[in-house]
Amino acid sequence: MAVDNNRVLSVRELNLAAKQLIEGGLPLLWVRGEISNFVSAASGHWYFSLKDEAAQVRCVMFRHKSQYLDFKPANGSQVEVLALASLYEARGDFQLTLEKMRPAGLGALFEAFERLKRKLGDEGLFEGERKRDLPLLPKQIGIVTSLQAAALRDVLRTLSNRMPNVPVVLYPTPVQGEGAGQKIASAIRSASERADCDVLIVCRGGGSIEDLWAFNEEVVARAIASSHIPVVSGVGHETDFTIADFVADLRAATPTAAAQAVVPDRQEWRQRLAQIRQHLVRAATRRFEQAMQQLDFTQRRLVHPEQRIQLQSERLGAVRQRWQVGMRRILEQRMVRLASMRQHLQHLNPDQVLARGYSLVRDAQGNIISGSERLALGASLDITFAQGGAGVVVQEKR
Repeated sequence: MAVDNNRVLSVRELNLAAKQLIEGGLPLLWVRGEISNFVSAASGHWYFSLKDEAAQVRCVMFRHKSQYLDFKPANGSQVEVLALASLYEARGDFQLTLEKMRPAGLGALFEAFERLKRKLGDEGLFEGERKRDLPLLPKQIGIVTSLQAAALRDVLRTLSNRMPNVPVVLYPTPVQGEGAGQKIASAIRSASERADCDVLIVCRGGGSIEDLWAFNEEVVARAIASSHIPVVSGVGHETDFTIADFVADLRAATPTAAAQAVVPDRQEWRQRLAQIRQHLVRAATRRFEQAMQQLDFTQRRLVHPEQRIQLQSERLGAVRQRWQVGMRRILEQRMVRLASMRQHLQHLNPDQVLARGYSLVRDAQGNIISGSERLALGASLDITFAQGGAGVVVQEKR
């Protein structure tokens, strides 16, 4: 915002110009300090001051950012914040608007965590294709953790409640402190080589990032990745994430959740088996009832041979009767037609003509003579009467 030196600004305009200068001149940056005057508003937003031995600055972290933190800051906490410098115009207060927050001194650990995560991710160790399914009903379960860990008691209690008949093999190891990572990796390799378990739980309870750091070491990640049996990671609380979680075949939010993941609940299985049994009984009953109904239907269709012969005889008698009636009707029709044809033929019979006094005259070759013009005197003729005939010789033509 350009400012004219001769122009009189309102307070609002002044604060707006200052805000633009601050936000435009300072990038998103990390700041370290001690928290004081911490207030958690009913809205979920956090307001506090960040100070050192010489200065302090007001800070705000809105709820949609603070809800993802895995710790609750308090007065006196040393923290590192990723923030944008700004100005709250309404009061003219210089402040930091926070994007992220972490306990002070953990920056190096976070950077190491991210480096290893990128490295193993690039190698494909986090890919879903290499993740193995857990056995439905494991014959034996392995647990890698400390014998003194509260997480072990939680896991054993959960396994006992859900499926008490499944044996458990413990692979004890320290889960924090110097050299813990190497020992955890050794326990995992031992379980893999012995192969006396169907699934392996690697777990410990919650703690700070330093407490959980052994599960962020590369040696542990490599041991999990090379294990011949599926590995379930149950490290820390639900908000805790370690490298072991990303490499494992299954990440459980807590040790208890890991135990729940590896064995089914026997009560649930009993209910499922009871439902299956009920379903099978109903299906078998329906099948039996259908078979009985089909048997009744088939039985009704069955006819005794003698009854079948009788029925067929009755059908044959009816057919014979219909055939006889039909043949009689056809014969009568043919007789009527024959009589008609006979009568017609009688009309055409030359004998009938001869009977009325006419005669039939033929020459010696059998040709019918219909006129005298072709007759020669002395020619022989044959005359046919209604009764008999006679041979004549032509003596005169008329």
